[in-house]
Amino acid sequence: MTKVGWESPSNIAIIKYWGKHGRQLPNNPSVSFTLNAAATRTFVAWSDENKYGRIDLTFTFENKENLAFAARIEKFLDNIADEYFPFLKEISLNIESSNSFPHSSGIASSASGMSALAMCLCEIEQSITGYKTAPNEFIQKASIVARLGSGSACRSVHPEMGLWGFHPDIASSSDDFAIGISHLIHPVFKTFHDDILIISANEKSVSSTAGHKLMVGNPYANARYQQANQQIISLMEALKVGDIITFGKIAESEALTLHALMMSSDPYYILMEEASLTIIRKIKNFRLDTGIPIFFTLDAGPNIHVLYPDEYAGEVRSFILSELIVHCFEGRVIYDQIGLGPKKIL
Repeated sequence: MTKVGWESPSNIAIIKYWGKHGRQLPNNPSVSFTLNAAATRTFVAWSDENKYGRIDLTFTFENKENLAFAARIEKFLDNIADEYFPFLKEISLNIESSNSFPHSSGIASSASGMSALAMCLCEIEQSITGYKTAPNEFIQKASIVARLGSGSACRSVHPEMGLWGFHPDIASSSDDFAIGISHLIHPVFKTFHDDILIISANEKSVSSTAGHKLMVGNPYANARYQQANQQIISLMEALKVGDIITFGKIAESEALTLHALMMSSDPYYILMEEASLTIIRKIKNFRLDTGIPIFFTLDAGPNIHVLYPDEYAGEVRSFILSELIVHCFEGRVIYDQIGLGPKKIL
C-alpha cells in the first residue's frame, strides 16, 4: 500500500457564519484565525485491490476502530467521488486519524479532521494521475473538498487567517472555497494567542448542522446576514491597519450574536454556562482595569477563547491562572496561538 500523511489545524472564527444553503454554502462570509497546537494528523494508505466498485475503507481514530466516524467518512467520500475523485471507487483505503488535543476537550475537530483528509486526498490524486497542480490550485481544491465535509474546514487549509464566503467588496472571495488573507493583515495579528478555556467537555446539546438549519425561520436571520457583511469590511480594515481595539470589539460582538441567534431560534438553545458568563465579565473588567487588549470569542458551545497579542502573554497567563482557571472543567486550558496551516508529515 502507498501512504500519505498530513497534519491540519483547527480554526476559530472571528466573523461567524451561521446558516447555510445548497451544498454546504454559507449564508454570509466568515473570517477565522488558523490555530497551531490544536490539529489533526491523518494518514491514508491505499491500494488498487477494490473489487466492489464503491467506497472501500477502514478507519481508526486514536488507534481504535470508530464505526461512527467511519460511517461519516464513507458517506463523505461517496458524495465527492464522482465529481472530484473518481478513483476513490477503484481503490481501497486505510485511514488513521488522531488529534493533538483530547477529543472531548470542547474543540470542534471537524475543521482540522476534514481539512487534513482533504489534503491527503488531493495528494493521492496527484500520485495516481501523475499530474502535479500548482500549489495554489492544490490548496483551492483541498478547500473545496474540505468544505463539503465540514464548512469551517475550508478555512483551515490557509496559514494565519482565512476568509470564506463571497463578498462583493473582497477580491477573489467565494462561497465555494476559502482564501488566505495573511498578506492583508498587520503583523501584530500574526502574534495573537488563543487560549481556550474548557468550561465543559460534554458534547454540544445541538449539532452545528442542526444549528445552521435553525436559521431558517429565525426572525433575525436577514438582519444577521446584513450585519455580518458590514462587520467583515470593518474587520478587514482593522486587520490591515493593526487596530486591535476594533478587532476585539467585533470579535466579541460576533460571539454574542451567535449565541443570541441560538437563543432566539425555535427550538431555542442556551449553550453558554454560568462559568462562561463569569469569565466574560472578568475578561471585560480586567481589560478596563489594566488597559491590556484581551478579548474573547466562542464557538457554538460554552468554552471561551481568550485572544490577545504576544507582547501581553505574561500578564494574561497570570490572569488566567489566578482568576479564570478556577472556572474551567478540571482546570483545563489549551494554550494555543496563530499557526501556519497544514503541513505534510509523510
